[in-house]
Amino acid sequence: MISMRRFVTLTVNAVVAMAVLAPTSGCGNKAPAAIVIQPAASATDNPTAARPTPTAAGNVAKDTVIVGMVTSLNGDMKPGGDDSAKGAQLAIEEFNKQNPSGINGKKVDFRIEDSNSRPEQGKSAAEKLMSDGAVALVGDVSSGICAQIANAAFAKGVPVVAVGATRSDLTDIGSNVFRVCYTDDFQGPVMAIFARKELGKKKAAIITDLKQPYSTDLSKNFRYFFTKLGGTIVDEEFYNSGDAQFSGQLTNLKSKSPDVIFMSGYFNETGPLARQAREQGIGKDVPLMGGDGWDSREILNTGGDAIVGSFFCNHYNNQETRPEVQTFLKTWTAKYGTTPGTTMGALGYDATMLTLQALKAAKVPDSKDVTDAIENTQNYKGVSGSITLKGMDGNPQKRALVIQLTGDPKAPQKVIRPYEWADVFVAPFHQHHRYTISDFK
Repeated sequence: MISMRRFVTLTVNAVVAMAVLAPTSGCGNKAPAAIVIQPAASATDNPTAARPTPTAAGNVAKDTVIVGMVTSLNGDMKPGGDDSAKGAQLAIEEFNKQNPSGINGKKVDFRIEDSNSRPEQGKSAAEKLMSDGAVALVGDVSSGICAQIANAAFAKGVPVVAVGATRSDLTDIGSNVFRVCYTDDFQGPVMAIFARKELGKKKAAIITDLKQPYSTDLSKNFRYFFTKLGGTIVDEEFYNSGDAQFSGQLTNLKSKSPDVIFMSGYFNETGPLARQAREQGIGKDVPLMGGDGWDSREILNTGGDAIVGSFFCNHYNNQETRPEVQTFLKTWTAKYGTTPGTTMGALGYDATMLTLQALKAAKVPDSKDVTDAIENTQNYKGVSGSITLKGMDGNPQKRALVIQLTGDPKAPQKVIRPYEWADVFVAPFHQHHRYTISDFK
């Protein structure tokens, strides 16, 4: 099997956009032609490089099988962190019901620690769980935090499955690092394709959060593929997480007359950014776009009418009719009284259930065998889509949805366009995993 990291061709499939989207340019309903993108070769390319393998032995289950989760129960990422913890709890309850005798006669002891939305605290929380004997970890919703969790887990030889960390090079940390979400190597091109081929936009501006690895990685991928698709990046402005005023950046950006703006940060700042952009005279004819970091109901509170009509990329949506989604929503609503506020509920469930299923499949419930079992996962039918990790370097080939914010309290989001890995093959952007087309002729 060709690893996901070895695709070099970006192909837009011939399925036209859904009827719910009225094209804003001359692209109409004509299917776009196939596009071949060949990243430049580099002297540092190493096509045969393998992920490093931990040398530490990890943990062995004793009286119980301890599984740990590190997530953002407080701080800026709290909406996603809360949902991921709730999703994990549903998975634990379902697994225990299906496996009353536990794993090899040992009960599962599921423990959650708070990262407080901070990378250093996430690392400390992971180290605590591993010192308590956790044989496996489920990671956080943020790439920056998950990188620290993964570093700590690599040092101890414990597997970690990230919930929502999309930073492309996260799993390069070690062969014990996995995720259930797509990567920025996928969602960046998806949004570039959507901007160029569906909306017909030619001049993009980018606004990037310099403090968030997720944002810088996503901006880099969007920039690269938007340009390769024939568009022009007219400006890129920067800010830092926690900033509240963006007048300087928006003044610079407006002077370059973009016809689309890609805001790669989290909902905390992109809502106020949208509001201030409209206040400065950037009209609704210039659509705003972003990635899965927008995924919170809070963005409609902070962005108001300014953010309505904007587009972002996501892993999952409550409107989906797939049986896995409907069963999940029924269980979630019965327990919590409402539907998930973010996609991290579904991803938290998937990351936890996949880890539990690997524990059950492992020869013995220890970190090494669980890592092997996670690596060999194939066609796990998750709420967020089918997940295969075997031969994927920790990164499943996932689907992505382009979502539009409607402002309707009863239906605040609407699915505009699905993209599958079968439709979009992407060479990861980051330097050490570039390949030329000739490698796979």
